[in-house]
Amino acid sequence: MSGIALALLVGAGGSAAMAFVPARLAAWLGAGLAASLCAFYAAHLGAVSTGAVPAAAFWGVPALDIAGGLRLDGLALLFALLITGIGALVFLYAGSYMAGDARLRRLLVMLGLFMTAMLGAVTADDAILLFIFWELTSLASFFLVGTNHQSPAARKAALQALLVTGGGGLALLAGLVLVAIAAGTTSISGMIAAAPAVLAHPAAEPAMLLVIAGAFAKSAQVPFHFWLPNAMAAPTPVSAYLHSATMVKLGVYLLARFNPLYQGVALWHELLMWAGLATAATGALLALRETDLKRVLAHTTVTGLGTLVMLIGIAPELSATAAVTFLLVHAFYKAALFLVVGIVDHETGSRDGAALGGLGRAMPLTAVAAGLAAFSMAGLPPFVGFVAKELLYEAKLGAGPASDVLIVLGFLINASMVAVAGVLSLRLFLGASRPTPETPHDPHWAMIAGPVLLALLGLAAGSMPALVADLVVEPAVRAILGRPVAVTLKLWHGFNLVLALSAATVLLGVVLFLAWERIVPGLRRAEAIDRFGPARFYERLLAGTISLAERCTGLVQHGHLHGYIATLFAATAIALLGTLAVRGGFDAPAFAFGALDPRALALVAIVVGVLATVLARSVLVAVMAMGLVGFAVSLLFLLFGAPDVAFTQFAVETLLVVILAAALVILPIATRDDRAPRRKLADAAVAILAGAAVTAVLLAVLATPFDPRLGAWFGANSYPAAHGRNVVNVILVDFRALDTLGEIMVLAIAAFAVVALLRRARTGDAR
Repeated sequence: MSGIALALLVGAGGSAAMAFVPARLAAWLGAGLAASLCAFYAAHLGAVSTGAVPAAAFWGVPALDIAGGLRLDGLALLFALLITGIGALVFLYAGSYMAGDARLRRLLVMLGLFMTAMLGAVTADDAILLFIFWELTSLASFFLVGTNHQSPAARKAALQALLVTGGGGLALLAGLVLVAIAAGTTSISGMIAAAPAVLAHPAAEPAMLLVIAGAFAKSAQVPFHFWLPNAMAAPTPVSAYLHSATMVKLGVYLLARFNPLYQGVALWHELLMWAGLATAATGALLALRETDLKRVLAHTTVTGLGTLVMLIGIAPELSATAAVTFLLVHAFYKAALFLVVGIVDHETGSRDGAALGGLGRAMPLTAVAAGLAAFSMAGLPPFVGFVAKELLYEAKLGAGPASDVLIVLGFLINASMVAVAGVLSLRLFLGASRPTPETPHDPHWAMIAGPVLLALLGLAAGSMPALVADLVVEPAVRAILGRPVAVTLKLWHGFNLVLALSAATVLLGVVLFLAWERIVPGLRRAEAIDRFGPARFYERLLAGTISLAERCTGLVQHGHLHGYIATLFAATAIALLGTLAVRGGFDAPAFAFGALDPRALALVAIVVGVLATVLARSVLVAVMAMGLVGFAVSLLFLLFGAPDVAFTQFAVETLLVVILAAALVILPIATRDDRAPRRKLADAAVAILAGAAVTAVLLAVLATPFDPRLGAWFGANSYPAAHGRNVVNVILVDFRALDTLGEIMVLAIAAFAVVALLRRARTGDAR
């Protein structure tokens, strides 16, 4: 088995192993697992940077044309390194952050499964495989966000994240299936290679829109952005992991992965560019009206995701380079800042940015980590954030007619991020000390190691941009554009317009930072943001759906078996007769009446049994009369040359009569018919309607010329394909195995129901 496939199995196995060891040991096991996987993927850097693309088979269904392969190109490798590298630090952090918490081990197991699902999603080279891992990340994130399941807020946030991302997943599945149909393969690399055929297909545009919808829901693009800040109900290790390098960036990964397929479509670029810009602006605005530090970071994550989508939409080589560089930068500083905020909350008992300050003297290491990460977020040299910001402005300047709008709004958005960076560093750790619920101090080294290392990585990457470009950025850009490309990263580009814009951004950011205490209350007074935002629409839609479901349930699930049966038969009859009427299916064969056929005696017996069942005044008599119908049907089968079916019918009918007769002796069933005359007439109408519908269908079938092809096929393939000479048995067991299994399940469920009724009758509670 290839190492790429083995890595996923190791991740799944290691995650399961964490459930059987003590919680603190599970944290070390998780950190070691993630670090080992990170080292495995890092070993591929040299080969992938030279253009090699390792591939492996993993899981496929050839009969359904599901390829099921894995592929590790530059884009997949970058994500795999971020997922495992940051994952190792998060595991280490979580073990100390939640020490003594009974939920720790469960959280660690889910983190491991989530990490494995993310790795599967980014390395999948098959659309179906990608979707499976995609949905596994949604399911795992549901449990992670709802870690504190006793909290109503956590449960609500987890459900919201699942519904939004799960709904997007359904749209994605539809889009992927349409693309696979157009390309003739489920292989993603095969889809890209078949781009002309895909784009020429009539469903090309709907498929593209569905893929975009799925990505937008996952990566919190407007109008789906509201779920991400609410997911802050999760513990800080979960927030840091999900919002820096994993789940929320999976939508960005999907858009980047399919960019080679759609990069020639103008609508693709327009939607991504403007939706990304709107998302970035929305996140920046909302970040400036928050004081809860985790929610501030969540809104800045929305801004970062919007920026990435916008850069993919702009599309030229420079914007793709900017996107990959910013992806790396954002993962470093966002994970570090989330972990810092978690430390502040853990050590002070508060994460209210308006009430905290002067923590640097009590928490010097935390202050250093926060400062380094914030400087990268603000785009200050010599951090790699400065390189990303310069590339961002260069890409916008080369965006054509839209460059003016992109530059102006981007300038305001970036300045807002500078202000937020100041709040998360200077305001928290400098100035006069403020009282806190707990006495602050630097945490255990396992908690501080993560943010310090990530912040230093941002500084190191800025100091060695050429190495980062060769090993990481260029291979990923090559995958996004689908062609060879040369990437050059520099810390210094000289005095130019881009440098002027960067300097102006920092100056405006400082102004916004100094005015932050006045900006927050002003923005919070803008009630229209909450009243008319998509979050309110989601709440109303969810409430309306639940209300409609309750009404439908009250109407349909009324608790009366008699009504259920009547509704079932009436609906079936109307459906059959309506279909025959619309399709012109009413027909009848030409009957030729000659001498009396002995088989008619069986038909007479059936009619007599039916009449006796209807007219019987005793339930036991009705059961016996109904048995006469069954025995007559078995006789009919025998006369028509089907002895095996006749024997089966006879055996089933005998058992049915015996079991029902035995049950009637035990169960207190009323023998009187208490139905009102109107109800009897209604029941008779339903019975006649159902009988007429079945009769009309049978007459139409008999009027249709017999097609022997299916029977001939079963006869020809019974022995060669299924190794059985009894064709009927082969049909039931092999050719219609799932149908037979379903029938067995129905009978088993009915048997359980009978047992339950008998037990309740024996205890005197047979309601």
